Amino acid sequence: METRRPLEFFITWFIRLTGYSSILFVVLILVFLVSEGLPALTEISVGELLSTRWYPIEAYYGILPLVLGSLVVTIGAMLIAVPFGIGTAVYLSEVARPVVREILKPLVEILAGLPSVMLGFLGIQLISPFLREFLLLPTGLTAFAGSLLLGGIAIPTIVSIAEDALNNVPQSYRQGALALGATRWQTIWGVTFPAARSGIITAVMLGLGRSIGETMTVMMVTGNAPVMPTSLKVLFMPIRTMTATIASEMGEVATGSEHYHVLFFIGIVLFLLTLIVNITASMVSRQKRTHRERVLS
Repeated sequence: METRRPLEFFITWFIRLTGYSSILFVVLILVFLVSEGLPALTEISVGELLSTRWYPIEAYYGILPLVLGSLVVTIGAMLIAVPFGIGTAVYLSEVARPVVREILKPLVEILAGLPSVMLGFLGIQLISPFLREFLLLPTGLTAFAGSLLLGGIAIPTIVSIAEDALNNVPQSYRQGALALGATRWQTIWGVTFPAARSGIITAVMLGLGRSIGETMTVMMVTGNAPVMPTSLKVLFMPIRTMTATIASEMGEVATGSEHYHVLFFIGIVLFLLTLIVNITASMVSRQKRTHRERVLS
């Protein structure tokens, strides 16, 4: 007993230290981004940063096409990932037999672990040529191709978290609904799904954050053209995202130049967007726990 107390004390403080260190790393990353990105506001006017042309060779640093390009690809990805991800989660949790669940669940986890560069390679070799021929497009490297692949990347995240939320719904909810005469389908969509709504929303938000921060896939299949989205036709045109811009241009830019600071400023914008998504997901999850505690009390 005497030897266990110092060991437990050490383990407790080690866990606390690792938790605090993760916060410290995020703060250090933010400080670095701010120190390197904010000088862009003194070198370039806000109006120029919010303009619609990105061509650094001639000192055009309008980031609006990049921000909107990221939003177009991300929204398209979520329109694909949300129905497929939630539908798969409902099937695994409520419909699939245990044998089928034991087979499909690991496959979903494997899909989540696939390198994004490999998916981008498959997109270049298979998806982009197919879209070009099937839709009669000048090129298959479009925002739609990026949305398809980002949707596939976000699906495993949504499936995993949404399934956990559905599994956490007490079995008594389902039994009560069935005892009152509800069908299996009515029980799923009228009882189980609403009870797990907060967890499902959290899954969608985390899938959204996963899509916003993806780099290699969109850089390989979207064409990397900083086109200003003006209509739905932009889905079938080349586009450029914030992450692809940073990845493709940071290695060639001169340190300390205007272009260098603008790229870090784009990183700040991307960091804030991701932070907002994660905070929203955390707030939804916290509201879920608070509601559950009130119900149990």
